Amino acid sequence: MRAVLTWRDKAEQCVYDLAFKPDGTQLILAAGNRLLVYDTSDGTLLQPLKGHKDTVYCVAYAKDGKRFASGSADKSVIIWTSKLEGILKYTHNDSIQCVSYNPVTHQLASCSSSDFGLWSPEQKSVSKHKSSSKITCCSWTNDGQYLALGMFSGVISIRNRNGEEKVKIERPGGSLSPLWSICWSPSREEHNDILAVADWGQKLSFYQLSGKQIGKDRSLNFDPCCLSYFTKGEYILLGGSDKQVSLFTKDGVRLGTVGEQNSWVWTCKVKPDSNYVVVGCQDGTISFYQLIFSTVHGLYKDRYAYRDSMTDVIVQHLITEQKVRIKCKELVKKIAIYKNRLAVQLPEKILIHELYSDDSLDMRYRMKEKIVRKFECNLLVVCADHIILCQEKRLQCLSFSGVKEREWQMESLIRYIKVIGGPPGREGLLVGLKNGQILKIFVDSLFAIVLLKQATAVRCLDMSASRNKLAVVDENDTCLVYDIHTKELLFQEPNANSVAWNTQCEDMLCFSGGGYLNIKASTFPVHQQKLQGFVVGYNGSRIFCLHAFSMSAVEVPQSAPMYQYLDRKMFREAYQIACLGVTDTDWRELAMEALEGLEFETAKKAFTRVQDLRYLELINSIEERKKRGETNNDLFLADVFSYQGKFHEAARLYKRSGHENLALDMYTDLRMFEYAKDFLGSGDPKETKMLITKQADWARNINEPKAAVEMYISAGEHGKAIEISGDHGWVDTLIDIARKLDKAEREPLLMCAHYFKKLDNPGYAAETYLKIGDLKSLVHLHVDTQRWDEAFALGEKHPEFKDDIYVPYAQWLAENDRFEEAQKAFHKAGRQGEAVRVLEQLTHNAVVESRFNDAAYYYWMLSMQCLDIAQDPAQKDVMLGKFHHFQHLAELYHGYHAIQRYTEEPFSFHLPETLFNISRFLLHSLTKDTPLGISKANTLFTLAKQSKALGAYKLARHAYDKLQGLHTPARFQKSIELGSLTIRSKPFQDSEELVPLCYRCSTNNPLLNNLGNVCINCRQPFVFSASSYEVLHLVEFYLEEGITDEEAVSLIDLEAPRHKRENKWQEIASNTSQTLRLDETLDSMGDDDPFTAKLSFEMFHSEDYELLVLQHTCCPYCRRRIDDPSP
Repeated sequence: MRAVLTWRDKAEQCVYDLAFKPDGTQLILAAGNRLLVYDTSDGTLLQPLKGHKDTVYCVAYAKDGKRFASGSADKSVIIWTSKLEGILKYTHNDSIQCVSYNPVTHQLASCSSSDFGLWSPEQKSVSKHKSSSKITCCSWTNDGQYLALGMFSGVISIRNRNGEEKVKIERPGGSLSPLWSICWSPSREEHNDILAVADWGQKLSFYQLSGKQIGKDRSLNFDPCCLSYFTKGEYILLGGSDKQVSLFTKDGVRLGTVGEQNSWVWTCKVKPDSNYVVVGCQDGTISFYQLIFSTVHGLYKDRYAYRDSMTDVIVQHLITEQKVRIKCKELVKKIAIYKNRLAVQLPEKILIHELYSDDSLDMRYRMKEKIVRKFECNLLVVCADHIILCQEKRLQCLSFSGVKEREWQMESLIRYIKVIGGPPGREGLLVGLKNGQILKIFVDSLFAIVLLKQATAVRCLDMSASRNKLAVVDENDTCLVYDIHTKELLFQEPNANSVAWNTQCEDMLCFSGGGYLNIKASTFPVHQQKLQGFVVGYNGSRIFCLHAFSMSAVEVPQSAPMYQYLDRKMFREAYQIACLGVTDTDWRELAMEALEGLEFETAKKAFTRVQDLRYLELINSIEERKKRGETNNDLFLADVFSYQGKFHEAARLYKRSGHENLALDMYTDLRMFEYAKDFLGSGDPKETKMLITKQADWARNINEPKAAVEMYISAGEHGKAIEISGDHGWVDTLIDIARKLDKAEREPLLMCAHYFKKLDNPGYAAETYLKIGDLKSLVHLHVDTQRWDEAFALGEKHPEFKDDIYVPYAQWLAENDRFEEAQKAFHKAGRQGEAVRVLEQLTHNAVVESRFNDAAYYYWMLSMQCLDIAQDPAQKDVMLGKFHHFQHLAELYHGYHAIQRYTEEPFSFHLPETLFNISRFLLHSLTKDTPLGISKANTLFTLAKQSKALGAYKLARHAYDKLQGLHTPARFQKSIELGSLTIRSKPFQDSEELVPLCYRCSTNNPLLNNLGNVCINCRQPFVFSASSYEVLHLVEFYLEEGITDEEAVSLIDLEAPRHKRENKWQEIASNTSQTLRLDETLDSMGDDDPFTAKLSFEMFHSEDYELLVLQHTCCPYCRRRIDDPSP
């Protein structure tokens, strides 16, 4: 630290106090009974202020810079504006000793010998408080909450803003150590408010707000008259009877003298936020100094040690930015650092520290040695086991115990010294002299080695990593680079103030100067970028720069030197530069350039760095091909160009190397079809077709189907064209393709038909199937689209497809609940098993749903199915048995239909005689098991009701008795009970008119026949009418021997020939009407049997049959329509 006098002036009277305007532009001095206002920049006296009648003792400026106050021996306080106008004046009972503005509220404290007052602009009057002793000094805390008063009695009184005493500090010296100056620390870093106290017991003390003393008293050896802090509280200024101003740390450690004076120093202050100090003396001298704090530091690779707060050493790791502070509590004069050693020179000793471990990131230091001696030196260097002291021309080597081991005397002043490494105890030193000589000295050798000598003085030195080159900055700001072995000057660059070689690259150095950073690789031109400060180190891509007392690591991309090497195709050297630190873009550029230069090893490393797997795969494939013996560099380079997107260059190289096919594949893979066509020219048609196909594939992939279809058609790829057209529903396109195709091209045509069918255009599908003659597919088309008429017509022409038509037709009918038609279709298709299963299901459903008439019809159809199957001799007996069983069930359900309607419906559609006959028929038929759905109770109930009504009382009584033993529906219960009672009143006999007669033996049979529906005498089965269920006049006869069944049938047909029915309805049309008339001139049945009609194995009276046919337009039993000519 050194003080430089900026300006000086002299007042006529003693300068007791001074104050700076907060912005530092004005200085107010209390000199005699006047205030002097100075311009701080050049010491010009701006204006003297008169207002006091006696000596002015104190002056203070408000923090906001709007006003200042002065206190005088005339017992008055005057408040002035920043425009130097007095605006207010008030008085005390005694002379004013000190004034101070609150830094927050701008409240003014004015202290006299017997009291102190508090004034603020908001108050109309000054609040005054008595004091037990003379107040000599005062100071507000940073937050403006408390005011400290220093007494002549040695007591410190701490008051709040209202003037109430909160803390009283009684110091040991008492009145023997009167206080003359106190000041609160303005530091914002401290957790507690710290009060610095200077007394005339020649001591400096520190106290907390609570009154607790911090540390011990510091002896001053003079009477202090003034004490003030720097703006941030890092240093303290003290002046007094020793006629000088001394600089102290905030802890009270003396650092040095600011300026020596000729008389007592009564006041000294620091210009706000600066290193300027003003001093006021007894003889009226005013001195304005600038304090210059020199940088004390040391650097070794990535560790930088520097002085902080004059007494501390901070070691900074430039890579990790970690810092560690070492408190020395004394002025640090010199610092040296080397590997794990740190040397610190203090005024009376040298401290040597070492790291706790060999870890390169370890930042913990411990004391190793202490050399308690005062040394005078210009430069300090530390090695593993020694320290080197430099004093002008002399170098001394001392061990850590302080023993001088070696000394070197130089020819000229030593300007620069640096440790360049070596084994412990044998390190080498690089020394630069003012006469231009550059030496290398080993710590264990007495002899200095002259490396070279130049004409100009040395300012800075550095040696390259391999010790082959030496960079020197001379006094003319020129950087010179020499070859150490040949002493040859390799090159020189102007405008340099410091230089450093890259520790990781032999051919790279950087130097700073003129506000620029210069980076030079090999002998290439210098690359410049703006940078303020001095370069002190260069490690990889980091440049360590010292600027304005701070060291920073600047990350500098090594792009420029890398490109310089690339321009000369020096790929390996460029890779070494890139490893120091370049951007990803630079790495990629290096990789590409190396790849184009076929330097695959460098390219692989660079692509690995940017993690480009695609190019790494290319390099690996090329290397594999080289191992297999390929040596065509044009082909390799063509592959590289194609990967880089330089397709035309790649194509030219492919062609030059005789691999046109690779160029064609490249263009087609890239969908660059026009270029591919140009490349082909008028080449092979096959290749042209292949190219068009690939172009169509691409158009399809990029969702351009129309274009793809056209290209596929032109390339003859009809299948793909059909597929795309079909998937997009383009029927018109499919029609065009199908009609243009030859019928021999079966596969494409089948695809067309498939899509026609899928797109609901069966007509075009049929046309396509006919074109290729695929009748089976045509049949399936008609079936799938349910175009049954076309299918049946095709089946008529081609009977071999009968099964393919009628089986799906039957299934379709069944799915649409048209089971009867489905059964017929199955039968027609020859699927007897399916036909029977359908009928069985229909029958079961009809019975469950109480549709007994339908059940009878379905059982009749089942019987007819069984009769058809019985034509097979292997199944004849079984089927005939089933035939009779189903015929029997059909008769039962046909009869029970009337019973069910009578019992369930409110009105009856049958005559009592018919119901009577039906119930008797059923009762006689149900001698064994009762089929599903037929109710014996309903049958007996009907029989009982109709017997009673027709006069068959005996039978009625029997029926009612039977009903008593059965579980009958609740709705019949009352009727049954009433009928059972009323029938008792009737005679126990049956009407003779109701008794059935056997027409074979003329025997009258009882109404209730235990044998069933047969004659009790001749056992002849009765033949009933299927409508009225009366016994018909029919007798079974047996054929004579020799007559076959076929002959018998033919004889019967001859006996009762059938005549063709004629339409008896006549239509008569006139002008005004249309008439339909029944012509009954002909016999209704011709020569048929007048009593019976034989049909469907059932018998009817002819009149009944005709009436039923008219009612139902079909046979009431087999449901054959009257217009059906089949038998």
